[in-house]
Amino acid sequence: MRFRAVIFDLGGVVFPSPIDGFREYERRVGLPHRFISDVIIGSDEDGAWARLERGEVALEEFAIAFEAECAVAGEAVRAADMFAALQGGEGGGHPAMLTAIARIREEGLKTAALTNNWVADDGAGMQDRVPGLSDVFDVMIESSVVGLRKPDPRIYELACSELAVSPTEAVFLDDLGVNLKPARAMGMTTIKVAGVDAALAELEAALGFSLSETA
Repeated sequence: MRFRAVIFDLGGVVFPSPIDGFREYERRVGLPHRFISDVIIGSDEDGAWARLERGEVALEEFAIAFEAECAVAGEAVRAADMFAALQGGEGGGHPAMLTAIARIREEGLKTAALTNNWVADDGAGMQDRVPGLSDVFDVMIESSVVGLRKPDPRIYELACSELAVSPTEAVFLDDLGVNLKPARAMGMTTIKVAGVDAALAELEAALGFSLSETA
């Protein structure tokens, strides 16, 4: 199969996972392991986190709602401290992933970032917070900008539309299985990223060319 595009999640694929920030905060303040993730998953699409990622609430409003959800679940969480842990864990992109993206574009394929994210207090989105990010990809789709979030099938449809490809012509990489399932159901080839090296080996096998060196 000749693919025409590769779609990348950002956190946990191209950049360090924000989940690491959750775990660090939980350890530091003595919360049960996975407490924050369990609250987010339990609140589903109507919860504060989902609404934040769809750009429906500002951080201040999110903090009030999320702290209330955590209180109902039995623990006290300070949203501002939690976000400080997330930002403290942010780092540069994985060099091997960035090299792979450059190689993919050299081979004439399109690339897209498809990320669930939020708008900062100053109104900055991911493209604003990470200098040069918009130059790495042909298409940037941020949940907080488009008002949709993974795993809503419509955000994958939007990605394909922006890339002008069909789902069967795209490969999608994400670190969460729940986000891969709808993409796979649409016909995309999916790769779960548990580690960068293994994921890139799988992507290289699917595409049929080297991702390790720029031409």
